[in-house]
Amino acid sequence: MIQVKNLQKRFDDKEVLKGITADFKDGKCNLIIGQSGAGKTVLMSCIIGLFRPTSGEILYDGRDMVKMKLKQWKMLRREVGMLFQGSALFDSMTVLENARFPLDMFSEMSEKERNERAQFCLERVNLGDAGHKYPGEISGGMQKRAAIARAISLNPKYLFCDEPNSGLDPKTSLVIDELIYSITHEFNMTTIINTHDMNSVMGIGENIVFIDKGEKAWQGNSGEIMDSTNERLNSFIFASDLFKKIKAESQLEKMKGSHD
Repeated sequence: MIQVKNLQKRFDDKEVLKGITADFKDGKCNLIIGQSGAGKTVLMSCIIGLFRPTSGEILYDGRDMVKMKLKQWKMLRREVGMLFQGSALFDSMTVLENARFPLDMFSEMSEKERNERAQFCLERVNLGDAGHKYPGEISGGMQKRAAIARAISLNPKYLFCDEPNSGLDPKTSLVIDELIYSITHEFNMTTIINTHDMNSVMGIGENIVFIDKGEKAWQGNSGEIMDSTNERLNSFIFASDLFKKIKAESQLEKMKGSHD
């Protein structure tokens, strides 16, 4: 489990995170949602160590990352996988070499073992036959799957995904959501996803942290969203007519069920 406690982050005189406390659960898809500028990207950046918080704690299974020395942080880094927005594959490397890159950097495996592990990860994301290709030779959805293979190559305990569906069509986005969800449960990872995609929220949101104006305004799961009376959450989630309709239909079904 990853926990943040009273996390604050300032940039000069601007307070971006205002004492956030939240739990991110093992073996679950944990989502951070909120409007642009709400602070969710800064929150994730603090959790993964790109930004140092102004104050507060970031606990990885009880270990406070904020207090870690460099050697401890490097050890923790081996337990972390990262799926970047836009995939961020190396154009000059093949898909297999991209998947193997974290192993080349951080593992003590032999070259044969690294290749076998990278190939296994590619097969897990249904790219077993694409290892010889370069990123420019495959589709955006395949690039995202290759990036997932790279992110899980070190068999991480913690997986971070920054806008994993950015730039993808709705059908491919569903494939990526299902893949992240299945991998999270298969390997019992603590997965944290920063997203704007409401389909992801409703589809795989097992634990959702809603950030509004630098504060944690709500925490729950996708089912609880439908019954939420939190005005700040409702104005964000149900801003579109589609999701207003979904909530209305959900409430109607529950009313019918209570009368049966």
